[in-house]
Amino acid sequence: MFTRAIVRTPCRAMVDGLTSADLGLPDYAKALHQHHDYVQALEECGLQVSVLPADEAYPDSTFVEDVALMTPRCAILTNPGAPTRRGEVASMRATLAHFCTHIENIDAPGTVEAGDIMMVGEHFYIGLSERTNEAGAVQMIAILQKHGMQGSMVELTEVLHLKTGLGYLEHNNLLACGEFLHKPEFQAFTLLEVEPDEAYAANSVWINSTVLTPKGFPKTRQMIATAGYKIREVDVSEFQKLDGGLSCLSLRF
Repeated sequence: MFTRAIVRTPCRAMVDGLTSADLGLPDYAKALHQHHDYVQALEECGLQVSVLPADEAYPDSTFVEDVALMTPRCAILTNPGAPTRRGEVASMRATLAHFCTHIENIDAPGTVEAGDIMMVGEHFYIGLSERTNEAGAVQMIAILQKHGMQGSMVELTEVLHLKTGLGYLEHNNLLACGEFLHKPEFQAFTLLEVEPDEAYAANSVWINSTVLTPKGFPKTRQMIATAGYKIREVDVSEFQKLDGGLSCLSLRF
């Protein structure tokens, strides 16, 4: 069970954020409204939410998940693969010091963005991507093992981050699309296949028996409901324009 979350208010500079999507520029006022509803959804799941102020120095800073991995035994500050995001780590360190006794960090030349990491119990799947390299993953696994947990690497070829195409819903159920449907690492799970035209919805988030799923993907919503989960839809269309999903917008612990 999760009890807390950390989010950061989107900044006006988000229109200059990193993206490979061809969906147009985000509408800042609409993004603020959507972010407020996202926070409300977290609270409905029973979380106490700490809302950090907008940071205009870092256009992508609302995507707090990438700069830290929260585990049951420690927090691990990452070293983002995107150079423009590395400055976000220092302010997150100060924030996490209020919540965590043990804070570790990834050092160069290792790079890690925690959007590439999926937690399943005490095992962490780490995607090797353009943003997370093997040196960073090796460091991450060593830190996890130091604290009594485990990690393994997964090669990525099609997506920005591991959790772009995966969403673990607990009870051995795994939302998956694209390349992840056939990877041997995930064949022991009950795979809930997300259709290509709704691939964005693979990044849904289980929080205390409720699944947050992006609004506008009815086939995936129905599949999650059929699997027996309570659902809370959240409209995150403005963050989708920046390659950001539901998990990217919070640290949950």
